[in-house]
Amino acid sequence: MSIDTQISAYFARHAQVFASTVPELTPQICRCAQLLANALAEGRKILIAGNGGSAADAQHFAAELVGRFLLERRGLPAIALTTDSSILTAVANDYGFEQIFSRQVEALANPGDVVIGISTSGNSANILAALATAKQCGCITIGLLGRDGGAIAAHVDLSLIVTCAETPHIQEMHVTIIHLLCKLIEEQLFAQPGATS
Repeated sequence: MSIDTQISAYFARHAQVFASTVPELTPQICRCAQLLANALAEGRKILIAGNGGSAADAQHFAAELVGRFLLERRGLPAIALTTDSSILTAVANDYGFEQIFSRQVEALANPGDVVIGISTSGNSANILAALATAKQCGCITIGLLGRDGGAIAAHVDLSLIVTCAETPHIQEMHVTIIHLLCKLIEEQLFAQPGATS
């Protein structure tokens, strides 16, 4: 297969995943944006965790909320649990890798906060543990997942599942969902009546 053909095939698969995800996830994305905006409006915070590329997505999500996405507005309280190497290595060393996020949730989460776990497989043990701890803390739990949602889908208040078996395409869709959520949150909390974005 030529490089040109490979490129065309990759973009075609990307477009196919996006096209199938829109009707599948539109209601869940609407609900998720509402949950996040309501929590932020009530002075709650958002905690986000993921591994590997999903760790980068967690950081990206938090950065868009703390900084800004499209609108000039105050910073919103969001923390990526993937960024403090001292905490991650201390907890992994002392308690095990499966506890790196749950220990932070235990330390940082308050009732009504939102904890988001990102997992392309839906089966990341440390994400599942963090979400279980979040439930114990009285948090709202959301899974941004792939494939069939895995074990995590049954243990969250809301799951957004990109039903695709290819990790790169799941991650591409996750980033788009993150951007869309940021846009919807900003518009709900900060857009002036009658204004267009």
